[in-house]
Amino acid sequence: MSENHDIERQLSEMLTEGEMEEKQDRKDQERELISPRYEIRVQTELDPIVEETLKYRSMARELDDRYDRYLEKTKKEKPETKPAED
Repeated sequence: MSENHDIERQLSEMLTEGEMEEKQDRKDQERELISPRYEIRVQTELDPIVEETLKYRSMARELDDRYDRYLEKTKKEKPETKPAED
């Protein structure tokens, strides 16, 4: 009888410990889902998408022109400046 009682007690402990761990995991997951208050943005001089697209176009021909609108948009936003001559 005491053996059954011990097994039952161990099972009860395992189940309650598991529930506590699940609650802690759930709290951690909820914390991860909360979006941060601040966003860090880095301003770059070169657009990596444009640079990569131009590099790929120099190596091979595209089947479709899916990046053309993006390239035109970036050209309109920032006019190209000529480098200073020495």
